[in-house]
Amino acid sequence: MTDSHLIRNFCIVAHIDHGKSTLADRLIEKAKVIDERFYHAQMTDNMDIERERGITIKSQAVTIPYTAQDGKKYLLNFVDTPGHVDFTYEVSRAIASCEGALLLVDASQGVESQTLSNMYLALEHNLEILPVINKIDLPAADIPSALAQIDHDLGLDSDLAVKVSAKLGTGIDELFEAIVERIPAPTGKVDAPLEALIFDCHYDSYRGVIIHIRVFSGRVRAGDTIRFMNTETEYKVEETGIFILKLIPSEELAAGDVGYIIAGIKTIQDVRVGDTITNADRPCPKPLPGFKEVKPVVFSSIYPVDTNDYEELRDSMDKLKLNDASLTWEKDSSIALGHGFRCGFLGLLHLEVVQERLEREFDQSVIFTAPSVEYRITMRTGETLICDNPAEYPEEGKIESAEEPYIRASIITPTEYLGNIISLCVEKRGVQTNMQYLDQKRVEVTYEMPLAEVLFEFYDRLKSVSRGYASFDYDIIGFRPTDLVKVDILINGKAVDALSQLVYRGNAYDKARHVCEQLKEEITRQQFKIAIQGAIGSQIIARETVNPLRKDVLAKCYGGDITRKRKLLEKQKEGKKRMKMVGDVELPQSAFLAVLKTKES
Repeated sequence: MTDSHLIRNFCIVAHIDHGKSTLADRLIEKAKVIDERFYHAQMTDNMDIERERGITIKSQAVTIPYTAQDGKKYLLNFVDTPGHVDFTYEVSRAIASCEGALLLVDASQGVESQTLSNMYLALEHNLEILPVINKIDLPAADIPSALAQIDHDLGLDSDLAVKVSAKLGTGIDELFEAIVERIPAPTGKVDAPLEALIFDCHYDSYRGVIIHIRVFSGRVRAGDTIRFMNTETEYKVEETGIFILKLIPSEELAAGDVGYIIAGIKTIQDVRVGDTITNADRPCPKPLPGFKEVKPVVFSSIYPVDTNDYEELRDSMDKLKLNDASLTWEKDSSIALGHGFRCGFLGLLHLEVVQERLEREFDQSVIFTAPSVEYRITMRTGETLICDNPAEYPEEGKIESAEEPYIRASIITPTEYLGNIISLCVEKRGVQTNMQYLDQKRVEVTYEMPLAEVLFEFYDRLKSVSRGYASFDYDIIGFRPTDLVKVDILINGKAVDALSQLVYRGNAYDKARHVCEQLKEEITRQQFKIAIQGAIGSQIIARETVNPLRKDVLAKCYGGDITRKRKLLEKQKEGKKRMKMVGDVELPQSAFLAVLKTKES
């Protein structure tokens, strides 16, 4: 067991693409905790999706031993965190289990919006912040500018900033020393009652739920009986250990340690991320404060392609929620798609990641409905409803008013792209509230705009109009009045509930026309004409037609009287009328996905 004054717990936080995972790789490589044969880039990114997209989705804890220049042997527990705005919840979980944070700043890009957001998150938890300037090897690196931004924008002491190149390994020794000197040691007492925070979990089909914990005081070892303070359930510990890229068993976990517990937990609902673990025989007086609770902002329904897979999908959702605590879900059903789940996400990237993880890790074939946000609706009776599902939207005549969630968007951009970004924000119904020149080259603009407008294509278009240089961050600021309508999609006169959407009236025509055009491409032609219509109530606002396949009934007529041919055509016409009346159009899975496509894709 290492003395707590020789332990350092810290996380690595930064804006997306500032080199957190690469720095984590260098720390692991320098500490020689893994054989060179098994080494690869992005060691802390376990999922295929993370490697393919080049982003971190899951915070990953790693324990590495380090011998300092003074000869003392330290144990460094660090967490590599995501940088995308959709995964702020992951960052808050990592921050809650640390005493310090390395705040990375890209020497070529400077301070960006998530750099600021993550710094404020760390300050809320009283973490010691160590500024680190990364990518000093780049030709475009502007170190004096980055130092000035650390002073001016972040309010940190730039003299203490460590300059590194995570790619080349420059400055890593200096960074190790700075971590040991500047980040405080844990303060918990080993002989106090056990207090441990669950900051993550994952499911192992052989060993049950594996809980990732940070021990704040006390100790836990195999054979102890632990209690989850939230669910009041008790389990006997089978194994404790630490993370050195894989699970390494240890005799015990004591105050200051970060590690895992295996207790043969098969009931997934008993474990909640953010809960406090204590000893059943000697409990602590009250639970530890959890991390920042984040409410979902995007809602979509998930249905299995085959309705017989419903139970299997529910088990998969349970296991996924263990590893992704920001995912919320409840049961839902649709006339078109059967039984499914109504899920809440932190953003569209989060939704995409959940969809890919369900398909890859759990082998589920699923259909997602069009994403929506939460609207607040006031009825004529004075009652207020929160509605995120078009199926639950009340009749138009019963509604007094509707409100939609607004965000305060902060965009930091080089000055030459300012015009393009203002045009994009105005197009998305944004109202500018502030503009501030951070220095000669960079400007920060603040807009208040509807969250629903940011869901589709906004992030992609922002990156394309600014050539990837603009950074974007937002907070929810409350509800504001809106002119809301429900757009129904009718196939041959029948409304398909899974394709309905709640939209701003000014965008309803474009939205309906876009969905009808996409569906026309996806629906296979039948022997009868198929009408695809977009409607608000009884008013049709868009229409596309899938033309029928023509069966050649005259093929067997080689000559003969024209009346015979006419008789066959009339008979076909009657059959087509009847077929249209009883014909049922089959919507392929791709049709539901096509609705999610933006105009550019």
